[in-house]
Amino acid sequence: MKRFALIGAAGFIAPRHMKAIKETGNILVAALDKHDNVGILDSHFPKCDFFTEFERFDRHLEKLHRKGEAVHYVSICSPNYLHDSHMRFALRQRADAICEKPLVLNPWNLDALEEIELETGKRVNTILQLRLHPSIIALKEQVSSSSGGRKKVDLTYITSRGNWYHISWKGELAKSGGIATNIGIHFFDMLTWVFGAPRHVELRSMNDATASGFLELEKADVTWKLSIDANELPAAAKAAGKTTFRSLTMEGTEIEFSDGFTNLHTRSYEEILAGRGFGLKDARPSIELAHTIRNLKV
Repeated sequence: MKRFALIGAAGFIAPRHMKAIKETGNILVAALDKHDNVGILDSHFPKCDFFTEFERFDRHLEKLHRKGEAVHYVSICSPNYLHDSHMRFALRQRADAICEKPLVLNPWNLDALEEIELETGKRVNTILQLRLHPSIIALKEQVSSSSGGRKKVDLTYITSRGNWYHISWKGELAKSGGIATNIGIHFFDMLTWVFGAPRHVELRSMNDATASGFLELEKADVTWKLSIDANELPAAAKAAGKTTFRSLTMEGTEIEFSDGFTNLHTRSYEEILAGRGFGLKDARPSIELAHTIRNLKV
């Protein structure tokens, strides 16, 4: 049984990590968040020690280490701009890190993390769950074995968010990386994993709620659109009362990947615990691409 600590326990994604830790037969011993609305811990690890101050959390992990009960992993679900610092903290705690996307906002931060991995002998893992989705794995195999020419791909992802989004850290470009990074990083990783590295990148529109553009990848030409504006939802989705719309087509054929998300964090943890997790090198292409898009002018 491995011992885990968690940074960012009160956020949207943290319960998926708690569930994954529990379902893989491990234990969460300490959690940190400046907000104390963390009753979800009772559903998974009611005996977990909880802290709202980083300094006390740090001291507690050090105490556990000196007692011979050090944590093996630190899971990181904090705001994007803090990931870099929290991963460095995890490695210096002599633990491996498991960090949500995006690992960092700027590609050069990966270089420093690689150095700390070498110094500490510990590893950064990230959650690239779409690479574990059966439909995406099948798509990659199809593209790899295809003898045809370049593919025409269209990606649209609309996930409605209320006014709170723009007031939170997610609405601040310097903290979240903006729509293309915070919302798009999942899909940019998937696209480059399936269709190869970018050769040409265009940004066609960008504001606080939407972004769109064009990617010339090694094996595909991709038109993409991302939005958190509910007004962008297709009429059929609105009529069905849906708040999210995903569409991925290749040569006009829909690739269904809306289902099958519920267990992907647990699958990710299983792979990490088996030594097959996705690391810094895996994360780099999508981080570089999102950074490029963020700095383009329309």
